[in-house]
Amino acid sequence: MLSHIHIRDFAIVDALDLDFEGQMSALTGETGAGKSILLDALGLCLGDKADSDTVRVGAERAEITATFELAEDSPVHAWLTEHDLDSDDTCMLRRVIQANGRSKGYINGTPVPLNLLRELGEQLVDIHGQHAHQSLMRRDIQRQTLDDFGGHRDKLDAVAEAYERYSAIKRELDALEGLDDYQDRLDLLRFQVGELDALELDRDAILDLDAEQRRLAAAGDLIQSSQGLLGMLYEDETSAQSVLSHAVAELQRLARLDSGLEEALELVNGAMIQLEEGCDSLRRYSEALDIDPERLAWVEQRIGLLTDLARKHRVRPEELPERLETLRTELEQLEGGEERVERLHKQLADADTAYRRAAEALSEARKEAAASLAERANAFIHELGMPGAELRVRVDHDPNRKASRHGLDHVEFEVRTNPGMSMGPLSKVASGGELSRIGLAVQVATVNTSRIETLVFDEADVGIGGAVAEVVGRQLRALGAVRQVLCVTHLPQVAAQAHHQFRVSKRSEGGSTRTLVEPLPQQSRVDELARMLGGVEITTSTRNHAQEMLERAQQD
Repeated sequence: MLSHIHIRDFAIVDALDLDFEGQMSALTGETGAGKSILLDALGLCLGDKADSDTVRVGAERAEITATFELAEDSPVHAWLTEHDLDSDDTCMLRRVIQANGRSKGYINGTPVPLNLLRELGEQLVDIHGQHAHQSLMRRDIQRQTLDDFGGHRDKLDAVAEAYERYSAIKRELDALEGLDDYQDRLDLLRFQVGELDALELDRDAILDLDAEQRRLAAAGDLIQSSQGLLGMLYEDETSAQSVLSHAVAELQRLARLDSGLEEALELVNGAMIQLEEGCDSLRRYSEALDIDPERLAWVEQRIGLLTDLARKHRVRPEELPERLETLRTELEQLEGGEERVERLHKQLADADTAYRRAAEALSEARKEAAASLAERANAFIHELGMPGAELRVRVDHDPNRKASRHGLDHVEFEVRTNPGMSMGPLSKVASGGELSRIGLAVQVATVNTSRIETLVFDEADVGIGGAVAEVVGRQLRALGAVRQVLCVTHLPQVAAQAHHQFRVSKRSEGGSTRTLVEPLPQQSRVDELARMLGGVEITTSTRNHAQEMLERAQQD
C-alpha cells in the first residue's frame, strides 16, 4: 500500500510530505483547492507523461517520491526481482521533472526508463476516474480480472503448458521445413564430419603436437647444449664435479681435525650427489634425443592441417573435437529429417488438439464466471445511483484466433449507462464519474480476488447526492476494509465514511499561491464535514449534523 508521498516544487505545491495508512482515506477541500494535484503527482510516479508546466514557477525541477509497503505475498516482489530492482518490503518510486520538460524515473534508487515505471505502477495502484492508470480500461486487465474472479489458475496453467508444447514443436518443425538447401546442407555435414573424423581428433593430442613440434625443431640445439653442459658439469678436467670432489676430500680431512666442519661436509657431499644424479638425467635425455626431419615434417604438416580446419570452422585447433560433436549431432538430426518431419507433424496435430481442448475448457469456465461477475457488479452499479446502467462481460471464443498462452477468447467489459443504449467499451460509453462508479462496483464485486492493493477513486460522486452518495461512501468504506482506498470527494456523505481524512486548501502568500494538505483529527473532521454540508456559514445545527454523520459511519 501507499505509505508516504513526498512532493517538491510541483504545480502550486512547494513542499509536501504525507503519510498514509490502510483502509479508506478521503481527500476533501473547496473547489479549486488542488485536490487533483495529489493524483497528478502520484500519476507521474506511476509513469504518466510529464511536461515543463508541472514544475513550480521559478523552480529548476519538480520531484515526487511515492513509497509503498509491500505485502509478503505481493506479486510485485517477483517483478522487482526479475528486473534486479528488489528490496525488502518497501518499494520506492521517484520522478524528477526538469524545467525544460525532461524527466527521469527511479525505482528503489535505480534509474529506469519510463515504460518500466509505468509497468510497475500498474501493479501498485489502480486509479478510477479520468486517468491513464485506470487499468480496468485495458482488455488484458479485464481478462485477468475475470480469471482471478473465476479462480481459473489451474485451467490457465493447463492452457499455458499446452501452448508452450505446441510452440516448441512448431519451432522445431519450422526450422526443419525452412531448410531450402536441405540436401546441400546434408552433403556438407557428411563431408565435414568425415574430414574431421579421419583426423582422430583428441584435445590433449592436439596440444601435445605443439610441444612435439617445438622439441623436434630445436633437437640440434638441445643435443649440442646438453653435451656442452655435461662437459662443464662432469666430464671436463675442470668440471664442477671435479671441484666438488676435491672439496669433499679436503673437508673430510679437516673434519677429522675439527668436528665442527661435519655439517659443511655433509652439505657439500649432498651437492655432489645431486650433481651426479642431475648429470645422469641430462645424459639420458641427450642420448634419447634424435634429429628426425621426417617426423618434424609430419608434425608440422598435421599442425598446418589442423590450423586450416580450425580457421574454416572459426574455432581454435584444440576446439575442433567439440566442433566435430556439434556437426555430428546436426547430421544425425538431418539424416532422419523426412521421418522426423512426419513425426513432428503428428506431434503438432496432437499438441494442437490438446491446446484447443484446454482453451475450450477455459472458455466455458470464463463464460460462467462472466455471468456471475456481471450479475454481482450490476447489483452494486444500481445501488450507486445508476439504475439503468448495465455491465456485460463478453467472452467470445474464436477457434481460428491465433493461439496464445491466455487461450482463444476475446474478453471485454462492455457497458451501457442508460436503457435503450447499445453496449460499448467502457472507455467510449461512460463519463468520468460513471467510470469511477462502475470501477468501484467491479472492485467491490472482485474484492477478494483483486491483485492491486491501492485503489484511488476520483469523481466517484459526480452527479449524485443524498442517499446514493451515502451508498457510494459505504461501498468505499467496505472496500477499505480489505484494500487501501484513496477517494477525492466533495460530498460529506462520502467523506464521513472514510477511516481517515485529509483537507486540501490553497493559500496566497507574498504574491504566490500554494497548496496545503493536512490530516484531520476527529474534531477537525467535524468542522470540515460541516463546511461541506453548510457552505460559508456553519451553524450549530450543521456541526451537530456533521458529528452525527461521522459517528453513524464509525458505528457501521
